[in-house]
Amino acid sequence: MVPDDLTYTSEHEWVRDPGSSEGSVRVGITDFAQEALGDIVYVNLPEVGAEVRRGEACGEVESTKSVSDVYAPVTGTVVARNEALDDHPELVNSDPYGEGWMLEIRPADRGELESLMDAESYRAHVEQQG
Repeated sequence: MVPDDLTYTSEHEWVRDPGSSEGSVRVGITDFAQEALGDIVYVNLPEVGAEVRRGEACGEVESTKSVSDVYAPVTGTVVARNEALDDHPELVNSDPYGEGWMLEIRPADRGELESLMDAESYRAHVEQQG
């Protein structure tokens, strides 16, 4: 499941951009990522106000199988985090593109969004990974 209205990173994060020139973008991990991880039992996210850098780890997802980093798709400031994941990390498994979202980031440079993959490119990327 790869929604067409999102963009993606090669590390399996998705980005929902409402298109506002000054607005934030919502970030989560893809269905492919949550499926590969298995049952998620803990999510560690940065606090509101934290600065994140594109391509760098900004959080962790722990599952029954492993611990995996969550990478920032853009450089910017965290303006919201999904507090529901503190008590219900399984939302990432059940609804990765909805209730399982992780962060909202206000990009420092919205031009970075142009480097993300569209849905078709991300599908091809996933197929290459087997």
